[in-house]
Amino acid sequence: MSRRAVLWTAFVLVHVGVAALGFLLPNEPMGDVYRVYEPWSRQALDGRGIVGITEPWVYPQLALIPMILAHAFAWIAGYTVGWAILVTAMDAVAFAVLVGRGRSQPRAVAAGCWLAFIVLLGPVGLYRLDGFTVPLAILACLWLVGRPWVASMLLSVATWMKVWPAALLLAAVIAVRRRGAIVLGAVVVSALTLAGILIAGGGSSAFGFITEQTTRGLQVEAPIATPYLWGALLGIPGFQVYYSSALLTFQVTGTAIDPVIAAMTGVLVVTMVAISVLGAVAAARGARFASLFPVLSLTLVLGFVVANKVGSPQYLVWLVPPLVLGLVLRRDWWRAPAALAGVAAALTQLVYPLLYGGILIPEPVAVTALTLRNLVLIVLFVWMLARLGRLATVSPALHSPHPSDPGGPHADRLLRRTERHPPSRAERGPRR
Repeated sequence: MSRRAVLWTAFVLVHVGVAALGFLLPNEPMGDVYRVYEPWSRQALDGRGIVGITEPWVYPQLALIPMILAHAFAWIAGYTVGWAILVTAMDAVAFAVLVGRGRSQPRAVAAGCWLAFIVLLGPVGLYRLDGFTVPLAILACLWLVGRPWVASMLLSVATWMKVWPAALLLAAVIAVRRRGAIVLGAVVVSALTLAGILIAGGGSSAFGFITEQTTRGLQVEAPIATPYLWGALLGIPGFQVYYSSALLTFQVTGTAIDPVIAAMTGVLVVTMVAISVLGAVAAARGARFASLFPVLSLTLVLGFVVANKVGSPQYLVWLVPPLVLGLVLRRDWWRAPAALAGVAAALTQLVYPLLYGGILIPEPVAVTALTLRNLVLIVLFVWMLARLGRLATVSPALHSPHPSDPGGPHADRLLRRTERHPPSRAERGPRR
């Protein structure tokens, strides 16, 4: 059997298996699909109001598009299965572009790691809106150098579905030489989206997803919530886990938590700005796209996760696009970060859905597993931050093309060449 056939067989088995797990595992890992996505989309189709237009919404307005599209497959076995088919179809498009004719070993490794990540994270990565945006982001990352306009527009559409791809857009503006195309592509998509919102009469709700997020408390899975979760576990007065019916999520409370909640938005902004400045310095000192973009984009995404007061389990899928591109361009550098991200994904599935009851009514095993997951994310963030710092501080001469650095001035040709044949020993560089 050819490498391409093996990869596609694995693709089908992984997606069918993970989709089925959504119905078998406890704590409803696909609950958001039929509890909120289906009612929201059905409401719009029935003319009973459109979330994000007639009322403020926690998501950007284009998030309603995949929710509506899933109805096209609902006739097969209901809306939830229709959603799984839709996300699988989107994954298949990105997977086809990534794998190509199956001749590139780096792309095969990247594809295999993506499938492994899907298995390790489990059904929550499939049955959430984030799962729809990941293949869009992967396509964009693969096309950033050769097709910057298309890549920028894909990332912009994804951002108007779920905000996190904005981190990839920001990294692209810094690391891609044709940054004018990146900026203009984002402006075009955003202008068209806002025009559609205004024409539909949703001007007052256009940016409701921002205000909805800033008013949230500390979600139980967020790294910053860990001390409060341990306080609830230890029975310290005032510390507890509670359900927010307005946001449909579990949050924590405890002594002096309000100042922490108020500070976290600022902490997130400062974190993202600091990472961006470091990336801009690296770019100014001559760091090439293939060296800079995967590191910068993963650092920004991790900063978005680590410094966020929301920590939903599906956020782990945000790590996939930077890791996939990193493995395509320099797999010897990216195997270890990909493995550590896989550990975080496995711990996330252990916490949700398997041990989630032990988070809501805190129990030692579940709380320890979540704490370890958060520590792994923090370690990965610090590691990428250090790697980014090195790109910003090493001598500019070290950024010149070198056999061990695929980030030379022709990264676009490198990305295309891996579609045709694997790199030579010289291109792969020395083993480290």
